[in-house]
Amino acid sequence: MTQPHPPLLAITAFSGTGKTTLLKQLIPLLNHTGIRIGIIKHTHHKVDVDTPGKDSYELRKAGARQTMVASEARWALMTENQQPVMPSLAWLAAQMDATQIDLILVEGFKHEPITKIALFRSQTGVEWRSLIDQHVIAVASDVPLDITLPLLDINQPEAIALFIKAWLHHRQDTSNE
Repeated sequence: MTQPHPPLLAITAFSGTGKTTLLKQLIPLLNHTGIRIGIIKHTHHKVDVDTPGKDSYELRKAGARQTMVASEARWALMTENQQPVMPSLAWLAAQMDATQIDLILVEGFKHEPITKIALFRSQTGVEWRSLIDQHVIAVASDVPLDITLPLLDINQPEAIALFIKAWLHHRQDTSNE
């Protein structure tokens, strides 16, 4: 029997809002509560996680479709897409080891139909309402907003972590019924 995939929860916002900064604060807070976190991050940049000059980099550049680097501490698999097409979020999530994680936090992917917490900072100068779709379960903001969804303080990562923990436990409770 295969392990079901962990739930996905996107942290979505406009560029410059602080998605990565918040995630760097949330991950240890959630780990401390016993929730094992996986991350999928969307980027518009060409990703190169290997170092030029290293053997693995040279072998990948020589044409290997997949390159795995492994040590006692960690391993990483790099795969070259045959076509320059972004893999689907569902496919990316399926590549993660469900036995190692309880929740996959997704940075970006704001147009994907998955559960989301939208982030808003007034300094971005962008209208917050355009972040809201039927998949947003809460908004974390630095200013009060006229919204019916739960409103979290973006500067209080502990409160956001508690909200995520409650959401995850509610999901687990309703899926066990």
